[in-house]
Amino acid sequence: MNRSRDWLAQALRDLEKAKTDIQFEYWEWACFTTQQAAEKAVKALHMARGADAWGHAITPMLRALKDLNVPPRLIEQAQLLDTFYIPTRYPNGFPEGKPADYFNAPKAQEAFDAASAIIRFCQDHLARP
Repeated sequence: MNRSRDWLAQALRDLEKAKTDIQFEYWEWACFTTQQAAEKAVKALHMARGADAWGHAITPMLRALKDLNVPPRLIEQAQLLDTFYIPTRYPNGFPEGKPADYFNAPKAQEAFDAASAIIRFCQDHLARP
């Protein structure tokens, strides 16, 4: 069963949740939620193509889509989002303090923009026959 549309729908919902995180200044959660949104969109694209994508790192998932000529800028944005997978949630990701001490509005907006670009790329390729 191909559930790529379900994965994409959840990616879009996660991106909307990130807007709420930004609005209420939960910068660390905005960064994590955008990573999740992009990850789910890339997994949806893999599923639609009959492939499996395992793990949580977006960068290798995008690189595996060799025939789609993923733009280098998109890879850079995936690399940024991959850095938000663990330290946004766990205090031991930094030498001291809580994750909220290390994230801010510009980082959250950059993460949101990166996830949006990755999701658009996936949507464009999912829309093709």
